[in-house]
Amino acid sequence: MFYIYTISFFGHREIDYFFRYESKVEEIIYKAVKDNPYVDILVGRDGDFDTLVSSVTQRIRRDIGKARIGLTWVMPYEKAEYTKNAKEFDKYYDNIEVCPDSVKVHPKSAIQVRNRYMVDRSDLVVFFVERNKGGAYQTMKYAEKQGKEIINLAEGAEDDR
Repeated sequence: MFYIYTISFFGHREIDYFFRYESKVEEIIYKAVKDNPYVDILVGRDGDFDTLVSSVTQRIRRDIGKARIGLTWVMPYEKAEYTKNAKEFDKYYDNIEVCPDSVKVHPKSAIQVRNRYMVDRSDLVVFFVERNKGGAYQTMKYAEKQGKEIINLAEGAEDDR
């Protein structure tokens, strides 16, 4: 049986000094690829951290090939940005999904529902959460309650500055 090891990434919409964490994201992904036959990276594409993760994943894929690592964009609902640029996004991501649960709720709560869906699918959940508020923080608390393996790259971030 072929097992897919899944990692989801969440962070605040805006991150200061986010390039400093590029090597940490790279380390996490390379370790997962070394330890597993196939790794799927889930992103929400909602801010700086998601952009960083997607970029690092693409660079790793160029290095090791696409056979062992996938990049999946999970939308809370179909976004106009995707509709207008589907061909480009379809080339960039291996999979683009619309969360089946979040399309059933009010748009204001759709992102949190999508985030929980991503956490539930994941073996490892990586965060960049500096503040005890916001959607990424709420998602981290949810992942803790679910007993997920968690890494918060922002822990000790002040020491990196």
